[in-house]
Amino acid sequence: MNDILSVAREQVLDEGVPLEEAQALEVLELPDDRVPDALALAHEVRMRWCGPEVEVEGIVSIKTGGCPEDCHFCSQSGRFHTPVRAVRLDIPALVQAAQETAATGATEFCLVAAVRGPDERLGILTREQAEELAALGVHRYNHNLETARSHFPEVVSTHTWEERMETLELVRELGMEVCSGGIIGMGETLGQRAEFAHQLSEIAPDEVPLNFLDPRPGTPFSDLPVVGAQDALRTIAAFRLALPRTVLRFAGGRELTLGDLGTRDGMLGGINAMIVGNYLTTLGRSPERDLDLLTELAMPVKALSETL
Repeated sequence: MNDILSVAREQVLDEGVPLEEAQALEVLELPDDRVPDALALAHEVRMRWCGPEVEVEGIVSIKTGGCPEDCHFCSQSGRFHTPVRAVRLDIPALVQAAQETAATGATEFCLVAAVRGPDERLGILTREQAEELAALGVHRYNHNLETARSHFPEVVSTHTWEERMETLELVRELGMEVCSGGIIGMGETLGQRAEFAHQLSEIAPDEVPLNFLDPRPGTPFSDLPVVGAQDALRTIAAFRLALPRTVLRFAGGRELTLGDLGTRDGMLGGINAMIVGNYLTTLGRSPERDLDLLTELAMPVKALSETL
């Protein structure tokens, strides 16, 4: 049978060649009864090209709220009337957060700031800023593309998709690892979801955080529906088949759209990293539950990066 999963088995699993955009769309359009097959294949791809280890990461906001950007999904934007208020984390509190994160069993610690960048400019770095970060030993820089290029103007108007891409190119040029993903469920079509997976594949990021929209009160996307579990699982499989060698990280919204069973299915369907604990402005699962799940699945936690 020459269906998309048979093609993907030969192309992606055997040869390590990512799915193209049209092929990813075929996976996203699979009927529900084929989702387990897609997840099983995605898991085989993950094990072959990435191995069994799982990256476990804690995340903390060093500056919350009051952001000048208008990202329609984000309750930290100062342009929307949301419950989030501007707060900065001082150095002692940051150190404490890092220690608490390490105590959960996480081996990666991600700092996030709701600003236009390290010096109150956009997260779109200048070359001087990027060089300074690289010199300080930053080994991986996150700058999410958020969504497909064709859908981006519906999500953000205060900066462009192209500006974000330029930052990613600069980060890689200066030797830092590239972390770039986005949010599923922001009104994009399945075709745009496939477009996004392909665009990420073209830049080959070291890590892709895969978020599912958790509609936030007061934001323009507050009334969007939560992504259904089957659609979320199809997305996980499609992204793994489009990104066979990438660290594909469970991030925000997985608890809402997938729950406990779906989290397990995702870990057996191509995911090989996760954020544990709470997110920037939303609650997550307890680290203990996630780490217990990894133990149950016999998936070892990847050791702390040797570059740190």
